[in-house]
Amino acid sequence: MAVVGIVVGVLIVLALWLATGVRIVKQYERGLVFRFGRLRSAVRGPGLVLFAPVLDRLRKVNMQIVTMPVPAQEGITRDNVTVRVDAVVYFNVLDPARAIINVQDYLFAIEQVAQTSLRSIIGKSELDDLLSNRDKLNQGLEVMIDNPALGWGIHIDRVEIKDVALPETMKRSMSRQAEAERERRARVISADGELQASEKLAQAAHAMADTPGALQLRLLETVVEVAAEKNSTLVLPFPVELLRFVEKLPAGEVGRLRDTLARQAPATETTVAH
Repeated sequence: MAVVGIVVGVLIVLALWLATGVRIVKQYERGLVFRFGRLRSAVRGPGLVLFAPVLDRLRKVNMQIVTMPVPAQEGITRDNVTVRVDAVVYFNVLDPARAIINVQDYLFAIEQVAQTSLRSIIGKSELDDLLSNRDKLNQGLEVMIDNPALGWGIHIDRVEIKDVALPETMKRSMSRQAEAERERRARVISADGELQASEKLAQAAHAMADTPGALQLRLLETVVEVAAEKNSTLVLPFPVELLRFVEKLPAGEVGRLRDTLARQAPATETTVAH
């Protein structure tokens, strides 16, 4: 009986020992087995992993894409503007062995490289690039972070600049600049409209000069428009019938006739009432 008890005890201890050497690696993980501190060559895939509890140690590595926010970094742009820029880095582990062996803490290392690279990008860029040309800056920032990360078995999926914080004085200056630009465009549009209107008026004047009857029709249209208002009064400096007579006179006679009318003839007043 004593021997049976010993055997049962040994079996129980062995079962417990074997149970501690069983781990489950999930689909998005990979397992690294270290035996006496030395990495065994095979990387354990997802599923049930068996190892010697005393001799071996299992280290799991997450292979999912990690979203890491980069704290806002303050810097001076190439055109001497102080800004604060924050970003976000998306990366994942490609080689679990290098990510664990080549760097002590790859998460902390990526964060530090991202911060220093972001400050470097701020110093190399102008304010307009940070505000309107972010795609190019994102690509440059991704290359700067990806170079050291490749040696750690890390792949940088993409880097995005989130926000650019400007000083209040710069915001007010940009607001005044935008307002001045809008006012300039409004004046240009108004001037273009006046130029086009003057060109049309000049064309109309040439047409009326070639067709004397058109001037008479335009005068009648003006009388009708004035008559549309109640108690409207239209004052003519000379009778309308003189227009045809004046058209047939030579240029010198027209001048003398104008002077004579100005001294002697009273203004002819026509009243249109409803």
